Amino acid sequence: MNLFDSHCHPQFPQYDADREEVIKRTLAAGCGMICVGTDLEMSKKAIELAEKYPPSPSSFGRAGVWATVGLHPDAKEVNDSRFTIYEHEELARHPKVVAIGEIGLDYYRTPEKEKQERQKEVFQQFLELGRKVNKPVIIHCRDAYNDLISILKSHIVNHKSAPWGVVHSFTSNFELAKKFLDLDLCLGLNGIITFSKEYNDMVAEVPLERILIETDAPYLAPVPNRGKRNEPLFVEFIARHIAEIKKVSFEKVASQTTKNAEKLFGAGFHIA
Repeated sequence: MNLFDSHCHPQFPQYDADREEVIKRTLAAGCGMICVGTDLEMSKKAIELAEKYPPSPSSFGRAGVWATVGLHPDAKEVNDSRFTIYEHEELARHPKVVAIGEIGLDYYRTPEKEKQERQKEVFQQFLELGRKVNKPVIIHCRDAYNDLISILKSHIVNHKSAPWGVVHSFTSNFELAKKFLDLDLCLGLNGIITFSKEYNDMVAEVPLERILIETDAPYLAPVPNRGKRNEPLFVEFIARHIAEIKKVSFEKVASQTTKNAEKLFGAGFHIA
């Protein structure tokens, strides 16, 4: 296969009993992955895994593990008055780190206006970090699209430079998708699109050249594994679902989405 899981969390405790087995069978199948950080500790662990599993020259330079450095908007550090971004910035310069994320806004779990304002402040700090270290961003958003788009537009006005980023776990309609596409962002599609036909129209309309596939493992396992612990290798089911909706071959979806990841994550995605 020629697949790439652009967003997963194999460093999470759900894999403590069999982490090595999960990663090795994924890489053996020719599927690479980005291990996404959600706070300082999980970002450090992501880098450790990326160092442990470099890509193999026999697998097109893609079947390896890469890392990101980020701070999920629901992470406790966001509202810690002692928080500074400096430790994240140091990690972000690591050669195995290909992006800043996941970062963003999540009002679903944070209805308090004061905490929402704090999320926006921290999000903007990490957007600036991405610009500073010249790495794209992986964006998380839930129930906060208006504020997110406003912040992104402002950032673009001030910093018109690539690389840019991807909206992770996108599951809305094409009207909203187009707003992100117009901002030159990619969309990350995961197992949620296999749960219901309500996403079919959006998937059909978003250009394949702007789609990344992801699992968000250990969460959101796609059909036929819904309800089970997710794994990076299950990204295959997402690619097959997209192929069915778009009426193209699975191989085309697998190849193009891997190329999309390679383009977005840049030089850091290649073998050194």
